[in-house]
Amino acid sequence: MTATNPDCGRLFRDLDWSSTPLGPMDGWGVELKTLTNVMLGSLQPMLMVWGPSQITLYNDGYAAMCGNRHPHAFGKPFHDLWHDIWDQVEPIITAAYNGHGTAMDDIQFTMHRNGYPEETHFAFSYTPVRDPWGTVLGMFCACSEITAQVAMARKERTQRERFMQVFELNPGGIAMLVGPDHTFDYANEQYYAMIGVGREIIGKTVAEAVSEVVRQGFIKILDNVYSTGEPFIAKNLSVELNRGPEGEMQTRLIDLVYQPMRSEDGSVTGILVQAQDVTQLRAEEERQTLLSHELGHRLKNQLAMVQAIASQTLRTAPDIATARKRLSDRISVLSDAHDTILEGGRGSSTVRQLVGQMTALHDDLANPRFAASGPDLRIGSRPSLSLSLILHELATNAVKYGALSVASGRIDLRWRVGGVQRNLFELEWIESGGPAVVAPATNGSGMRLISAGLNGTADSHVKVEYHHEGIRCFITADLETFQKEH
Repeated sequence: MTATNPDCGRLFRDLDWSSTPLGPMDGWGVELKTLTNVMLGSLQPMLMVWGPSQITLYNDGYAAMCGNRHPHAFGKPFHDLWHDIWDQVEPIITAAYNGHGTAMDDIQFTMHRNGYPEETHFAFSYTPVRDPWGTVLGMFCACSEITAQVAMARKERTQRERFMQVFELNPGGIAMLVGPDHTFDYANEQYYAMIGVGREIIGKTVAEAVSEVVRQGFIKILDNVYSTGEPFIAKNLSVELNRGPEGEMQTRLIDLVYQPMRSEDGSVTGILVQAQDVTQLRAEEERQTLLSHELGHRLKNQLAMVQAIASQTLRTAPDIATARKRLSDRISVLSDAHDTILEGGRGSSTVRQLVGQMTALHDDLANPRFAASGPDLRIGSRPSLSLSLILHELATNAVKYGALSVASGRIDLRWRVGGVQRNLFELEWIESGGPAVVAPATNGSGMRLISAGLNGTADSHVKVEYHHEGIRCFITADLETFQKEH
C-alpha cells in the first residue's frame, strides 16, 4: 500500500491520530481500517470523510486534486479542505451522512486550490458507510478529475461549431456522408435549397434521401470515391432533381466535388460533398455572350449606316457648310434614336416614341402643325433607327420646301397594323396647305435614304407621291420583322 501511495501512506504512519477526533489507529473500527487499506492500495483517486467531525482522509491520487492545500488538509475537517466551494459540497456530504449517496459524471467547481480561481470538473460518487446496525459512520468517495477532458471536449465542440458555422455561411451546398452506404450526417441550408427544401435526409442514405440520382450514376461515383480514396470533381454537371414546388423534376447544372474523409489510420470513413448550383450563373453567362455578339452585330450595322449617311450627304451637298450641317443633323437623329431604344428597354422602342421625338424637334407647341395618330406599336432596334431617320428627312424637306415652310401648312401622320391578315406595318405621311409641289428631276440623298425603307424588315416598301397640295409618303413592312430584335 505504501508503494502505491507513498506520500499519503507516510502521512497515515506519521500523523498523531490520538490528537484527532478519530483517535489512535489501533482503535479504529473495522469499516475504517478496511476502507483505508482499499484506498491506499488503489491508484484511483479516493477520499474518505469520517466521523461526526468529518475528518478528511485520502490517497495520493486525490492529493493531486487538492493543489497547495495538501498535505495541510489531511486529517482535518472536510470543510477546511473545500471551504471555497462549501456551498456546493455541503449539500452532497450532508446527504451522504443522512444515508443518501450521490453520483455525478461531471460537476463543475471554481476552486482556489492553487491560490487563484480555476474552473474544474470532476466525476465522483459519494457513498455512505454504515456499521452493522445501519448507523452512518462516514462517506467513501471514488472520483476522477476530468477538467482536462472537459476542456478538450469543449475545444473540439467549439472547433466543430466553427466548422458548422463556416459550412452554414458557405454560399455552396455542403453535406457530410458517413459509411460505405453514404449516410447523411450533416447538410447545410444551401444543400437543402439545391436538392429541394423539405426533404428529410439526415440519417438516410443518398439512395434513400435523393433517390432520383441513383439512375443517374451518382451512387457508383460515391462508391468509387469511398473505395479508392480519390476525389471526384466535375464542372457544369447536369443533374435531374425532384426539387420543384410540387416535387417535380428539374434539370440543374452544378459544380460538384466529392472529397474522401479519412480517420487517423488513413482509411476512408466518409465523403464531404461540395456542390454549387450554377444553373443561373451559366444562363447569365450565355446571355452575356449573346449580348456581346448582338452588340457587336449592331455596332457593325450602325457604322455601316453612318458610312452610308456620310457618303450620301457628301456626294450631294452643294458645299461643305451644307454637308456639315446635314451630316450633323442626321447623326444627331441617329443618336437620339439610340437613346429612345435604350429608354424603351432591351433594345426596343415604340413608333409613338419616335414620332414624339421628331415632332418635339419640328413642331410648334403654340401652333401645332402635326396631327399624329396610331397604336403604341413596339419596334425593333434596327427598323427604329431607319424610321427615325426617315421621319427626320421628311420633316426637314417639309420645313425647307413643303407644308412646314408656310404658316398654313399641316402634316397628317398616321400608322396602323394593316393587311388582309393584319401582318403589316403601315405608315402615311400626308402634307397639305403648303406650296405647290413639283417632282424633282433627280433624287437627293435625303430622298434616297427615305426610299431605302426600313432596315431589318422584310418586304419593306416606300412610295412617295408628289401631289399639287403636298407630298404623300406611304411606308409598309412585314409586322413580325418590324418588331423583331436582330
